[in-house]
Amino acid sequence: MKSIARVLLGAFLVFAGLSHLFWARSEFQAQVPTWVPLDADFVVLASGVVEVVLGLALIVLVRLSALTGWIVAAFFVAVFPGNISQFLTHTDAFGLDTDVSRGVRLLFQPLLIVWALWCTDAWQTWRSRSNAV
Repeated sequence: MKSIARVLLGAFLVFAGLSHLFWARSEFQAQVPTWVPLDADFVVLASGVVEVVLGLALIVLVRLSALTGWIVAAFFVAVFPGNISQFLTHTDAFGLDTDVSRGVRLLFQPLLIVWALWCTDAWQTWRSRSNAV
């Protein structure tokens, strides 16, 4: 079950990353907070590349899945301010054209973090190492 969940999350990240790079760049630019001191298009392209790499790592690097899980979880934490910014600025993107829909999306970000840690056994690996010390 966890292996399937890990591959699904990896595929999701690859798809999302490719959409950053090709067909949804302007939609993703709407999520880049105005306070980020970088060009919005650069942020979208860079995060797209990172998502593709992380997705492929989840699928291919099975022996490093716990480490990959922590990195993916950290990535989800890092992009969360963009989702918050979209909510606070009432920016429409991805069909999220109401505060309710943008708010519901915010609730799913922690679930992605938990998914990354669960399906890679990252949390369990950390706990077992902590208990061994």
